[in-house]
This record gives sequence, C-alpha cells and structure tokens, in this order.
Amino acid sequence: MSGDSPAPKVHPSAVVGPDVELAPGVEIGPFCLLDGRIRIGPRTRLIGHVTVLGDTEIGAGNVLHPNVVIGDEPQDLGYTGGPRRVRIGDRNVFREGVTIHRGSEHGEITIVGDGNFFMQNAHAAHDCRIGNSAIIAGGALLAGWVEVGDRALVSGNCVVHQYVRIGRLAMMRGLSRTSRDVPPFCLMDLTHTLRGINVVGLRRAGVSASAIQALRRAFAALFGQRHNLKAALAELDAAGPPKFPEVAEMVAFIRSSKRGVAFGPRHDAPADDGE
Repeated sequence: MSGDSPAPKVHPSAVVGPDVELAPGVEIGPFCLLDGRIRIGPRTRLIGHVTVLGDTEIGAGNVLHPNVVIGDEPQDLGYTGGPRRVRIGDRNVFREGVTIHRGSEHGEITIVGDGNFFMQNAHAAHDCRIGNSAIIAGGALLAGWVEVGDRALVSGNCVVHQYVRIGRLAMMRGLSRTSRDVPPFCLMDLTHTLRGINVVGLRRAGVSASAIQALRRAFAALFGQRHNLKAALAELDAAGPPKFPEVAEMVAFIRSSKRGVAFGPRHDAPADDGE
C-alpha cells in the first residue's frame, strides 16, 4: 500500500467478517456489522449502525448513514438462501434507514449505479435496477424487478409495483403510485396518471428548449386525450421520424412496455408541466 493511500479505519465496536475486503480510505463507524463476501471500495464511509450482508459489492466514495441495511435477504417467501448478490456503484448516498435487498430466488442481482441519492427509509427490493443520478425520496418503496432510469425522481412515499419501469428524467410526484410504466421525461401523480412533461428536470439536465417543445407536442399527441395508444403511435409515425432523440427515446420506451404505460390525464384535467 502506497504512503498516500490511508489504511481502512474500523471502529473497535464494529464487527467485520473474515471474507470482507476493505479498500484504502474506507471508514467503518461504530456498531456496524459486515458479514459475508463483501467488497467495499475506496473512501466509502459507513457512519455507524450500518449492516451489510451477503455477496455485496459497494464502490468508491459512497456514504451510508445510520441504520442502512444493504444485502439482506429478499422479502420473497420462496427464497431458500441461495447466493444472490447486490452491486452498488460509486458516489451514492444512502440516508437513515434505507434498505437494499439482494436478488431473489428467481433472480440474481440487485444493481444500483452511480451518484444516486436515497433519502430516509427508502427501499429497493430484490432484483431492482437503479441507473445513475436518480433520487429515491423518503419512504418511497420499489418492489422487486423495478427499473429506474438515469436522473429519474421518485418522490416521497411513492409506491412502485413489481416489474414497473420508470424512464429517464421522469418524475413521480409525492404519494403517487403506479403499476404501469412511466415514460421518460414525464410527470406522474395519483395512480399512474401522466400530467405532462418534466420541464424543470429537463432544463436542469441541459435539454434544449426545442427538444422540450417537441416532447410537449409528442405528449399531447400520445396522452392529450385517453384513446387507443397504438393508434396514437401510428399517427405520430405518420408524421415522420422524430427530429429529436428525446422523442425517439420516449416512443421506443412506450413500444417496449410489457406492463402497459401510465394513462394520460382525464379530459377535464389540464396539462401540467410542473412549472
């Protein structure tokens, strides 16, 4: 180990199993428990009272606050203790009480990318796939096999049904719930009801005003009124290939949906882009 790479710091009250690998600069605070085939990357901090179990890999520069639990068994009645895994990337923040479960009996791995922010008491169940720079707010619950795209926002106390996909830069408003896919760049509230385009999020992400306007037009064509979505897609296709990749991404996401996508607003509800 080179002189500029500090050795891991492990508090005397922490319990660290024999199969745990700690990279330089890792800090393990008071009363942490690490038990299993665990690898923790450089400069990751477990502040205290953190539990990491199973076959779990945590990358560099993560911060785990008190009472976080990573890699515990899935809440799956069919699970028999098989060697399932969790993989977490770099620079994630897990606030108090967050739980991330390992893969299920019929799955393999739960994956969290880079730069995500999990607020207090958020939960990602077995076999979830979380992209990069997403925000999972306080009390939000992601069931098994849920996919969350890059820079998506799942607001406080939202609930997401198993196998649902949340698209890139989509936003679920607080207390909402969905058992249907939420397309990229869209705002959703209540029960899988789309309200408009996530204009604020798109602007913060540097998406051009022209692309945002194109997304608004596509949203109006697809969800401006509740009608047959396949017919609406056909009408959109008839207008020619999308000029903006964001529109093409939204259309491709909708076409690939297996659960069906969230509904547009009712006819008596105006579009709402969150501005």
